[in-house]
Amino acid sequence: MQRLIGQRVLLGVTGSIAAYKTPALVRGLVAAGADVQVVLSAAAKRFVAPMALAAVSGHAVRDDLWDENAELNMGHIELARWADVLLIAPASADVLARLATGQADDLLTTIALATTAPVIVAPAMNHVMWAHPATEANMDTLIARGLTCIGPDVGALAERETGAGRMSEPTTIVAALEQQIAERETPDQPEPLAGRRVLITAGPTREALDPVRYLTNHSSGRMGYALAAAAAAAGAEVVLVSGATALAVPEGVARIDVESAADMHAAVMAEIATADVFIGAAAVADYRPADVAAHKIKKSEGDAEIRLVRTRDIIADVSERYPQVFTLGFAAETTNMEAAARDKRTRKGLSMIAGNVVGPNDAFGREDNALFVVDAAGERYYERDSKTALAKRLVAELAQRLAERHTASI
Repeated sequence: MQRLIGQRVLLGVTGSIAAYKTPALVRGLVAAGADVQVVLSAAAKRFVAPMALAAVSGHAVRDDLWDENAELNMGHIELARWADVLLIAPASADVLARLATGQADDLLTTIALATTAPVIVAPAMNHVMWAHPATEANMDTLIARGLTCIGPDVGALAERETGAGRMSEPTTIVAALEQQIAERETPDQPEPLAGRRVLITAGPTREALDPVRYLTNHSSGRMGYALAAAAAAAGAEVVLVSGATALAVPEGVARIDVESAADMHAAVMAEIATADVFIGAAAVADYRPADVAAHKIKKSEGDAEIRLVRTRDIIADVSERYPQVFTLGFAAETTNMEAAARDKRTRKGLSMIAGNVVGPNDAFGREDNALFVVDAAGERYYERDSKTALAKRLVAELAQRLAERHTASI
């Protein structure tokens, strides 16, 4: 079935060894019914021949912003307006950085800045480059602006290393693009969280020891921010209470910045009375220093001890005081995650809980995750996926539970 019939796909190819897959990608897009034009970066031409892509696409390949013949008619604007979707595959670390900062120093990035079409990227790079904080920050910025990311996959890389950074296979990219188009062309449906107010916590808290030191954790805030974006996309009014992160605020979301667990508790309690849903995705400190020094603690001979006291349990307080609010909590565990998630849901009276394993290669700081979800309907596993995809799935389930609760109350 040709699901891309009539769709004009502008394929941007950047400098990565994965560019050798692009003729197969173009063939797949054309077989699905798309009309494909290709734009090559200067580096991409070192990996794939323009003639090969022209042959499979049926169009001349563009690679130069300063092509005098094409630019007589403002060719870069013409291409930007022609596209129904801009697909960049492979997307190198360099082009992701340039897209995030809004640069327009070649034909492809100029088109990306000038187009109103959806932009989709399929990253490809070394796994260390993909995990670098700069790349992660660039992806967070782009996703917050509405860009969609396909992959990358985990597998063997060109440099004989293994990890996350392998460009998704052409068949996977075509299928994902078909899904994007199908969702966009589906007749308008009521937004599942329209009229709902969703309060979300995200990120770490910082518990002061003195004016220069604090206790904290490795949370990046990505899951909470992804949930905020998904809830806003589902039509909800979203308030995000956030610890210190470098993440961009999702479109349509109001953010309240906090530092400590006490700050976060106070902010939540100030907003919760009008909320329909509370999602506790923050990594809130369970303990704080009993005493905060007024001045920097000086180093002295011997060891030092810090007495810790419990912080207020935010989600337990919400569940107890506002039983009408749908509560979704998280259980981040290093061992016995499933049992801990079940216990936490029961003990704190939560509507739903999502458990995940944390450690050097899991959850904190990563773009992907896997979840164990428990509610009154039972238990199920969400296989490893991007946090954006997992957030959309959780919000869809949450909306369904709210609808069921409303129906039962009628």
